[in-house]
This record gives sequence, C-alpha cells and structure tokens, in this order.
Amino acid sequence: MRPAQLIPPPRRLLMILAALSTLLAGCVYRMDIQQGNYLDGHDVGQLKVGMTRTQVRYLLGTPMITDLFDHSRWDYVYYFKRGYVHEPIESRVTVYFQGDKVERFTLHNIPKGRPIGPGLLPSVKKFPI
Repeated sequence: MRPAQLIPPPRRLLMILAALSTLLAGCVYRMDIQQGNYLDGHDVGQLKVGMTRTQVRYLLGTPMITDLFDHSRWDYVYYFKRGYVHEPIESRVTVYFQGDKVERFTLHNIPKGRPIGPGLLPSVKKFPI
C-alpha cells in the first residue's frame, strides 16, 4: 500500500487546505501608518530661540500636542511605520515658550532632509514659490 492511500480523501483535502491557509496567512497586506507633523530637517534647522509663536507655527505647522493647562509648551510628533518594518520612524520637537517667544527647544531623531512617506517625494517643497 502507498502512504497516500492510508489517509482518507476528505482528511487529505482538509490537510491541504490547512497548509495553504497557513502559507497565505503570511501574505497579508500591511499598510503604511503615518501620523503627526512632518518634521523636515531643513525647517527644524531654522527654528531659533526668540522666535514668536506665529513664526514657529508658520515654520513647523500646528503643534500635534498642546497642553491645556500649560500654554508654554508645544509638541510636534511624527510617526511613520512602513508595512512589515518592525522599527517605526519617530521624530519629536518640543518647543518651550516664555511669554510669546521661544525660550528653548528639544529635538529627538530629526531627519537631515525631508521625510519620505506615502505620496511624498523628497523634492517636494513645503511652500512652493
């Protein structure tokens, strides 16, 4: 007797379907996840102590997080995870104000150039002239 004849046909079909479903489970599409403000290294490089809130908002955009109880701090956060990549790209700028002027700011993992995300090319300018 051959080994294939030992397994009844319905059970053999079930085993084949289980094997195929296991293989296809790894082929699930995972879309890119992008959240927050683009933190362009060129724009962040122009941030200086003494700038007004209006200048910072023009340069970096509306802050992602504003503290309701402490208006002297703005947080800009960018998060991008491409499909199956396990390590996301996370960037953060925290701007501290004294009155209406920038007192200091902290930078975390800011890219040197423009971030590349879905539909964004490195040559795209923020404010075209």
